[in-house]
Amino acid sequence: MKVYHGSYTEIDKIDIEKCRLYRDFGRGFYVTKILEQAEIWANRKGKERKTKGVVTEFEFIESAFEHWEFLVKRFNGYTEEWLDFIVMNRSERIPQPSHDFDIVEGPVADDDVAERIDDYIRGNISKEQFLEELKFKKPTHQICLCSHRSFQAIQNDKKNEIAYKLKEITKPIIMHLISEQCLGKADAADKLYNSETFAQLADKTTKLYEKDWSEVYKLLLKELSIK
Repeated sequence: MKVYHGSYTEIDKIDIEKCRLYRDFGRGFYVTKILEQAEIWANRKGKERKTKGVVTEFEFIESAFEHWEFLVKRFNGYTEEWLDFIVMNRSERIPQPSHDFDIVEGPVADDDVAERIDDYIRGNISKEQFLEELKFKKPTHQICLCSHRSFQAIQNDKKNEIAYKLKEITKPIIMHLISEQCLGKADAADKLYNSETFAQLADKTTKLYEKDWSEVYKLLLKELSIK
């Protein structure tokens, strides 16, 4: 699925440390399947930096929603659960990260909606009134990649050719970390995706993705000092 990110510059490498806190779905890298929406974001960010906004196109691998080792939350519309989730993530009284999901998908709380959320929090409107208003909102869409390991589910054109090779390599490595190192599935995935070995694997210039998964596994074990 083609997705887009609007910013003041082209995005070549995703850095979660540069992502803002207290966003709709928490801290993370946000994309949308609606090009017009990304263009609006790009224009806004460009004006803030007094430059021209840029939309970067990515390929989001949809199988990550169901078949990868990710914790995923998907909202199908402006629901009560969506509202509660938005309020939680926007609250500065709640420590960040406010949830454990790797990927979250759902509608956007744009400026108008965010203002009404503030009214709801202050008690000026009821939850029922707020949700009724949202029935007439134009559809919006966003996907938030909330963790380092979730970034393998998205590739820009420069890296798209290795996306499926990464999946073929990482899957057996995680399985062997579980069976041989007695790690839980989540711990095994974290060990891999947060490693320098994975960073090199995802870097096209190293060509490490051309190696057999077993060679990459040996490098990971060496990095983790596991024999």
